[in-house]
Amino acid sequence: MIKNKLGIFLVLMFVYSIGAKAQNSSSMRINEVLVINEDNFVDDYGKRNSWIELFNSSAGTVDIRGCFLTNDKNNPRKYPIPKGDVLTSIKPGQHILFWADGEPGRGTFHLNFTLDPYKENYIALYDADGKTLIDEVTVPASQRPDISYGRLVDGMPEWGILSKVTPSTNNVTLDTNEKIENFKLNDAWGIGMTLTAMFVVFSALVLLYVIFKSIGIAAIKASKRNVKKTGDDKVSTKTSAYTGEIIAAISAALHEFNEDAHDIEDTVLTIKKVTRSYSPWSSKIYTLRETPKK
Repeated sequence: MIKNKLGIFLVLMFVYSIGAKAQNSSSMRINEVLVINEDNFVDDYGKRNSWIELFNSSAGTVDIRGCFLTNDKNNPRKYPIPKGDVLTSIKPGQHILFWADGEPGRGTFHLNFTLDPYKENYIALYDADGKTLIDEVTVPASQRPDISYGRLVDGMPEWGILSKVTPSTNNVTLDTNEKIENFKLNDAWGIGMTLTAMFVVFSALVLLYVIFKSIGIAAIKASKRNVKKTGDDKVSTKTSAYTGEIIAAISAALHEFNEDAHDIEDTVLTIKKVTRSYSPWSSKIYTLRETPKK
């Protein structure tokens, strides 16, 4: 029992340690830098300035409040990231953008230093103790306008000139689908696509036919089994000896008998011959009352 509890405790501690590690700011990476911003992304003030992108490479949310960004190796605490902003909490695999405009009074994400377009720019991210280096990069001089320098793949060590500027998003963007491109290359006329679509449609129709046919056969067999169990097959054999005309005549006779239905001849005058020697039309006996019986 004690061993089981100890094992559970160790597992919980291991899971907690993984979670704590995922929450550590050491997983943050400087991911992309744009030094010369002439016709690119604008900040919340509508201004175009240099910017620095950070990336959370961990599997957990990281809060970078209290950490430091700097462009001076001798001053690692140059810009302390404020602690009162909820936007400093970065979800796994997400990015955050800081503006190197020298205007820290504009908000949390506006740094107190700028980047020089004519020389190398050193950028570093330090932990909250101001001593532990988390990540650093030196951006080469002579950067071209509106062309960013960043990691070829988010969080990976290889740096280079990016083909597209991607602030607050992945450095690698998929504009095309490799399978579709191969299909276009090998089937320019669309014949293969047409045959494939027809094959799929007809295969579905055949499959539906087989399914419904099987269901119908199974239903017929089930009904025959039920008839055999109840003995109704004998009755059906006997009644099948009568033709449709006989059954219709019997049904009509039963209906007339039960409903007492008869023809009403309201347009036919019937003259009944009597045996009397006088004419009943002029006889007075039909107008006399019958003598009461005593």
